[in-house]
Amino acid sequence: MRKINVSLLPIFLLPCLLHAQELKVLDSFSELEERISQSGSTKTLVINFWATWCAPCVEELPCFDELYRNHADDDFQVIMVTLDFKSRIESAVLPFLNKWAPKQEIVLLADQDGDKWIPKVHQDWGGAIPATVVVCGEQRALAEKQFESYVDLESFVLDFVGKVQKTPKVCDKGAR
Repeated sequence: MRKINVSLLPIFLLPCLLHAQELKVLDSFSELEERISQSGSTKTLVINFWATWCAPCVEELPCFDELYRNHADDDFQVIMVTLDFKSRIESAVLPFLNKWAPKQEIVLLADQDGDKWIPKVHQDWGGAIPATVVVCGEQRALAEKQFESYVDLESFVLDFVGKVQKTPKVCDKGAR
């Protein structure tokens, strides 16, 4: 995992970094897998795959902001994974993050070998975005669609967490 070094960016992009959430660049899917495994078996992890150039992805971002505001804590985390190219960090990603100003964790997954890592995210994911995966221990739920509203997103997440909670010590604190 790499973090963007402020000293290497042109000075005109500095405001982008001061107002937006820190962007972490993951060069390989194994780094994202490691981040997912850090959540353990008792945490709910909501992962959204998106890109700045994907209109349906951008339209649903406010839903994830609200999900984060209403549920995020040590046992419920939201990670936004942009699939933009690394070459677009300065020209598109950082300016977009500055305008959006998210509070949740933001990562750019630079691993372009999707044929290898997409099935590892969820066996039913065809690779289209937006896509959202909820992880509770070893169990996962996939929504390969745009959420039309916050209620739609929250219902998807909490319904899955409710089903998983029936398994002792798995995501037992993720829903409220």
